[in-house]
Amino acid sequence: MAEQALSLSYGQAFVAPERRRHRSSMSVLVPEDAAALGAKGVCALISDSIWRNAIAKQAGDLSVRGFLTDYYSTPAHWEVKDSATRVLRALNSWSHSQSRYIEGGSYVSSMSAIVFRGAEAHLFHMGDTLVFRLRGAEFEQLSRDHVTDLGGYRYPSRALGLDGNLDIDYDRLPLKQGDLFLFTTRAVRGTLMPSDYVQLIRSDVSDLDAACERLAEAAQQRAGARGYDAEQFCFQLVRIDRLPEREPDAPEPVYGSMPVPPELDVGERLDGFEVLAVLSRTAKTRVYRVRDVHGGREMVLRAPSPELSSRNAYLEHFLLQQWIVDRVRSPFIPRRIDIGRPHRYLYYLTEPVNGETLADWARRHPQATLSQRLDIARQLAKAVQALHRRDVLFQQLRPDTILLDPHGRVVLGFFGACHRREDDAMARELAREVGLSEHSAPEYALDTEVGRRSDQYSLASVIYWLLTGRLPYAQPPHELRSHTGLEQMHYRSARLVNPEVPVALDEALKRALDPQRALRFRRLSEFLLALRDPRRASAEEERPALREPANLWQAVAGVLLLLLVLSWLIR
Repeated sequence: MAEQALSLSYGQAFVAPERRRHRSSMSVLVPEDAAALGAKGVCALISDSIWRNAIAKQAGDLSVRGFLTDYYSTPAHWEVKDSATRVLRALNSWSHSQSRYIEGGSYVSSMSAIVFRGAEAHLFHMGDTLVFRLRGAEFEQLSRDHVTDLGGYRYPSRALGLDGNLDIDYDRLPLKQGDLFLFTTRAVRGTLMPSDYVQLIRSDVSDLDAACERLAEAAQQRAGARGYDAEQFCFQLVRIDRLPEREPDAPEPVYGSMPVPPELDVGERLDGFEVLAVLSRTAKTRVYRVRDVHGGREMVLRAPSPELSSRNAYLEHFLLQQWIVDRVRSPFIPRRIDIGRPHRYLYYLTEPVNGETLADWARRHPQATLSQRLDIARQLAKAVQALHRRDVLFQQLRPDTILLDPHGRVVLGFFGACHRREDDAMARELAREVGLSEHSAPEYALDTEVGRRSDQYSLASVIYWLLTGRLPYAQPPHELRSHTGLEQMHYRSARLVNPEVPVALDEALKRALDPQRALRFRRLSEFLLALRDPRRASAEEERPALREPANLWQAVAGVLLLLLVLSWLIR
């Protein structure tokens, strides 16, 4: 029997006087997709801003919507803590930066979020929102109050958007069937006692919405009796109905919930796919052309190598490759195919690319025009730019990893060296493991920091080769052994080999290929601009010097001097 999925119920209630601004927001999101539920779990969260904030409602709603949207967009193989922390820090940076443009308000809000995945709950807390757990008769507060007293008023501290650096409380809690989690705001302080919560919730736990309504009514009555009935109250209950269970004799998953496929040959079948051809067998991956026996559609099936079935680090990288295909929306990245039926093994499917490598295309088209080659160069730059927008380093850019379909469209189909962190030793190690080439940036050989500008170097090197058939430096950078070798690298102008290359493009290539990483273009878009219309840029540079302001005034001064001499002669 397959592993049961996590099941929970929830209820909500909100009470706010009309004359007060709505400033709280809450939500529970249960993914409909079983894969997303298993990888990312269920999110329940609450957000609250201060009533003196002119945009309190927007601040509360933004933090909730932003977290839910971005959290479920993170790679499936990332751990819950890593995914949520990155999303919260990015959201905090944006909120903090935008608050300076708001008069009388800010995007500051307290927030508490719990991610329920498997048999565990992951709590993330900032500010003064409240989270409680009711287990049996035990009622316990899980969150900590972070408040500051200023002028007799209590303000949340360590809240989302309050400062450029976010300090997040994190806790990992085991779940039990029947656990109840209560989310509320600081406004409830001074109204209900722990015994009130337990009594009001336990009086009828079959209807969680009704339980939240009882809590809201009781809090409002207590607040009115104490003279501050203008407060708003927000309650959200989440109950764990069923935890995932596994049969005693069921095998442990190799990674996630699926094992690595076995070695396949032509004619064999896997999950309803018949292998038509073995496209690639490497130390890390297997690539097959397959046909769906149910619909007849041909696809490409990519799976980890069977030898990696017990090496989670490599399986994580395989899942990153799947995430790239799934999340990077670009015509230059193969589209992932969802067949709508469950997998028994760890693999993913993409559309087939019927084409050839850039190296093969260049050999077959030695007389290709400059315009044709620049069109390929521009497509290639946009493909790399699409990866960079998702913080992905390609690291394997060379003519034999770039595909061209029959219509001349560039496709990047090899992701064996992709990495998601800049300046990371793991990125360099991964690139060297896959194999450096003459198009690799010098920093890989010298074991220094790598990043987007390293991909920029490889891109420019491939474009230089595409335009000239040669390499920009006499000594390939991947053969460097020390930093002194950088000083001996002298750029060979592309115009010396191919005079058709515009001056502006040659200068752009020279900068993008600078041996010093810091001296290359800051952004890939700057290099892409030089590729779009290099002839126009060159024409502007080669216009007569009279267009320059200094030369223009020199010419005017010369004319005036001539007129002055003529006036003397006439006298």
